[in-house]
Amino acid sequence: MTKNFLIDRRTFLRGAGASLALPLLDTMGWAESTKDKPFKPPVRLGFMYMPHGVVMDQFWPKDPESFLSSPPPALESLRPVLDHCLMMKGISGVPIAPFNGAPHALELSTWLTAILPDAATRNRINIAISADQIAANYVGGLTSLPSLELATMPQTHKENQEGLHEGYYNYCSYRSPTQPVPAETNPRSVLNRLFRKSDKPGQTAQANPLDRQMLDLVIGGARDLRKKLPQDDQHKLDEYLDSVRSVERRIAAIEYRQKEAALEKAGVSVSKRNASDSPPIEIKIPEGDKRSEYMQVMCDLNVLAFQTDTTRVSTYVGSLPNGVSYPELGFNDEHHSQTHHGNTDTEKIRKVAAITKFNVDQFAYMVKRMHSLREGDGTLLDNCIMMWGSGLEDGSDHSRKNLPFIVAGRGGGSVNTGQFLADTKGNQGDLLTTLLTCASIPLDRPIGIATKQLTEIVASR
Repeated sequence: MTKNFLIDRRTFLRGAGASLALPLLDTMGWAESTKDKPFKPPVRLGFMYMPHGVVMDQFWPKDPESFLSSPPPALESLRPVLDHCLMMKGISGVPIAPFNGAPHALELSTWLTAILPDAATRNRINIAISADQIAANYVGGLTSLPSLELATMPQTHKENQEGLHEGYYNYCSYRSPTQPVPAETNPRSVLNRLFRKSDKPGQTAQANPLDRQMLDLVIGGARDLRKKLPQDDQHKLDEYLDSVRSVERRIAAIEYRQKEAALEKAGVSVSKRNASDSPPIEIKIPEGDKRSEYMQVMCDLNVLAFQTDTTRVSTYVGSLPNGVSYPELGFNDEHHSQTHHGNTDTEKIRKVAAITKFNVDQFAYMVKRMHSLREGDGTLLDNCIMMWGSGLEDGSDHSRKNLPFIVAGRGGGSVNTGQFLADTKGNQGDLLTTLLTCASIPLDRPIGIATKQLTEIVASR
C-alpha cells in the first residue's frame, strides 16, 4: 500500500443531513503516525454491572492452574477468550457502616465511586465523581461523545433505606458528587447518538428516529470511499457496515413487537386473517422482548461506539437492584427474591446461578465480538479494558468482602491477562485506580477508599 491516500480519523460518511463515524482503518493509522511514533489505537474503558452478587462455588475458578482449561460454570461462555481475561479473588467493597440497612442502595452507587455517600446529607445525592466520569473528563474531549451510559431498564426504583435518596438505587455514574448521569435505556436513542444528523455544516444535532432510507443513503456513500481503500480496510469497512445494518434491523424488530404488544393490550387486533379463519391459539409470552436480545443489541451499540472511536468510556448497568426477572430462563421469580436463599434453599441457589451465568454470557457476547474485530496489530479487545462485576459478594447475606470481578482486554498491553489471582489483597478503589492508570488516565488522588495500586495485574512494558 502506498502512502499517497491517507484519511483523517474524523472522516464521516454523510447523506441526507446525517453522518456516521468510520471504524479505525489502517489507512487512518498511516495518516496519524510518524517515523518516531507509529500509530497506536486508543485504549477504551468499559464497565458492565449486575446486582446482588453471585453463587461463590459457581463463579470462582477452583485454582489458578485450572483457570484457562476448566472454567467454572458461570464462566463457560468466556472460555474462548479467557486468555484475554483476568480474575481477582479478594477485592473487598466499601464498608457500609453507618448505612448497614441500605445494602442495595449502596451496591450500585459505590460500585464506580468506591466511597459512601455523605451521611450528613443522605436525603439528597452527595457521593463522589465515579471512575468512568474521571476517565471521561480526561479523554472525552477527543471524541464526539465524552462517555456512553447504558442501562437495560428505566431508572425508576423508589426506596429510602437508611433515609438515603432513592437516586442511589438508580445511578451508577456521577459527573460530580451531586450530579448523577442518567443512563439511556432505549437502543434507538443510542443509535441516534452514534448516527448523528446535522442540519447545517459544522452543526450537529440529535437525530430523529432513523428510517431505512436515511441509513441507506449514508451507507451508500461508502461505495466511493471503498474503491480507494486497500483490501484489508475494505473488509473491515464491509464488516462494520454490515454490523450497523444488523443493529438497526434488530432495533426495528424490537420496536415493531413493542408496538404490536401495546396495540394488543389496548384491545386492537393486529392479526392479518380472514374473518372466517379460526383465531390463533393462545400462547402466553412474557411481556416485553427477550432480555438477552435487548442486552445484546445494547452490547453491539457499545462495540460500534468503541470501534468508531465515538467514545472511549462506557458504562452498562445490566439491571438495577430489586425488581428484575428472567422469564427466558424458565422462571418468573425476581432476581432479588431468589438471592435470599440462606445457603440452604437449593432451588433458589440454582436460579441465582442461572441468572449469574446469563449476565456473564451477555458480557462474553460483547467481549467475543470485540475480539473478532481487527484493529491495528491486534483486535479491538486488545485495546480495551472491560470490567464486569457486582456491588455485592453474596446477595443472601449482603456481604462485600470478596466482590466478583472479571476484567477482559489487555488495555493496549497494560493489563496482565490470562490469569486468576486467588489471593488478591485490595479493595474496589484499588482496582479502579489501577485500571484507570493502565488506561493512562492521570489521577490527582486515589479513587474512593483506594490506598495502593494492584501491581500484580499490571503488565510490564
